[in-house]
Amino acid sequence: MPYFIDQCNKKIWINDNPKRIISLVPSQTELLFDLGLNEEVVGITKFCIHPKGWLGKKAQIGGTKNINIEKIKSLQPDLVIANKEENVKEQIEMIEKFCSVWTSDVSNLTTAIEMIQSIGIITQQQAKADKIIATLQDDFSKTKPNFPLLNACYLIWKDPYITVGGDTFINDMMHWCRLKNIFENDTRYPQILLKEITNLNCEILLLSSEPYPFKKHHITLLQEELPTVKIVLVDGEMFSWYGSRLLKTPTYFKQLNNLLHA
Repeated sequence: MPYFIDQCNKKIWINDNPKRIISLVPSQTELLFDLGLNEEVVGITKFCIHPKGWLGKKAQIGGTKNINIEKIKSLQPDLVIANKEENVKEQIEMIEKFCSVWTSDVSNLTTAIEMIQSIGIITQQQAKADKIIATLQDDFSKTKPNFPLLNACYLIWKDPYITVGGDTFINDMMHWCRLKNIFENDTRYPQILLKEITNLNCEILLLSSEPYPFKKHHITLLQEELPTVKIVLVDGEMFSWYGSRLLKTPTYFKQLNNLLHA
């Protein structure tokens, strides 16, 4: 049985051709589908909404941070694919007692591509992974237009308001969209006050569709507090999903850039 090094620098022994795979991360679930692993994937989380159809056909093993360990064990997987940020360390350690767990750690486009390549290798789908990577590299190389950088804030939650720090994948995606994160000196997901957005000369406020589902009426409410800031609803999947959904991101960013710089 060969071993692999995951993105948390752990040595993992995995069968040459894993036949029963469980994904604990929505964006990586979609990647497994795009790698052609429909039969091999036997379990996913309740948040794995892509691809359409899998949520009703595959066994559900709970949420990303509330995993049903016994359900996973009953599915007899030979490979579980997890993520350092999205899953709970203690739960992953419990699964490792009876199954190989490959864990990703994605903070930017480079590590996302490394994840795609690694999963392609360990699932014997390297050619398909390489094709996805080649397309991503080509499309992202064309995403940065000659627009000036705009000071921006990206909100993922309200009550309290929570944004993203400089060590997050979303922060890296903002750079690809010609946006300078005004909270890039913070780490992870800091809680903020609206007055901080004004004090840091924010020009663009992005309201994400996930995990908090911001809607149009939130723009109206926030605009009263931030009259000089341009407020826009954005598709959170385009900024935070680091699997094959990234294939859709460059086109989305091009459209968003035209809107933000209009």
